Amino acid sequence: MTTLELEGKVMETGPAKPRTVKMAGFGLDGKPTVAISIAAAAVLIFAWWAATALKLAPSLFLPRPGEVLHQFSVIYADGYAGASIGQHIGASLFRIGLAAALAVVTAIPIGLLMGLNRWAKGILDTPIEFYWPLPPLSYLPLMIIWLGIGETSKVTLLFLAMFAPICLSAQAGVRSVSVERANAARSLGASRLQLFTHIVLPSALPEILTGVRIAFGIGWGTLVAAELIASTRGIGFLIMSAAQFLATDVVFVGIAIISVCAFGFGFSVRLLERILVPWKGKA
Repeated sequence: MTTLELEGKVMETGPAKPRTVKMAGFGLDGKPTVAISIAAAAVLIFAWWAATALKLAPSLFLPRPGEVLHQFSVIYADGYAGASIGQHIGASLFRIGLAAALAVVTAIPIGLLMGLNRWAKGILDTPIEFYWPLPPLSYLPLMIIWLGIGETSKVTLLFLAMFAPICLSAQAGVRSVSVERANAARSLGASRLQLFTHIVLPSALPEILTGVRIAFGIGWGTLVAAELIASTRGIGFLIMSAAQFLATDVVFVGIAIISVCAFGFGFSVRLLERILVPWKGKA
């Protein structure tokens, strides 16, 4: 085929249309995982049921799912250890809610200040890093000695457990701020306050919210220890009281309630993330 014939064929068919090529995603790439999580939960429950049905463990150590559901209905109707299930849940939610509010209100400003000011970091970093790795049970006796056995010691223990991860996350969020964006804002005449509100705080928000989620997880894990202090109500108290009488099914009920509450708190923070930082993971 000659060159003239090729040119005539191209003119007849027209220029080739550009083809859109979809770029390969990275990581989750925004794909939902709800169905996978539900399937995984169903598999775990089935494995639990199968283990009890095959009697791989005595009922004292691993009660059947039906026994746990029955015990929950009994506690819901009659209460446990002199309090209703609502009173136990309410007492725990009050303690962890108050501690979380205090931790958020104090830890975020302190963490931001530590990320912005070297004097603040030098002064505050040492005490935070000193107590942060310690398990809450290690300073639980000090809370009792210093603050007594009332609600103050319980809330303070939860506050200390939740303070450090939020504070350190806020500090790390400031350090993740793009220097180019900050310099561009300065070159456009942004004041210190505008630089903080429009550049530093929005850039640090993803790290801060991640720290809040981690803090809630640590707080719920510390709840049982906090409610060891002369408590008469609370999910942690319910679990420890049931364990003393080898009521494993009641222990499972308490664990399930804590899991549901912790999931609710975590879901709330994730929802807040979608509202406040919708760009996270998309840039």
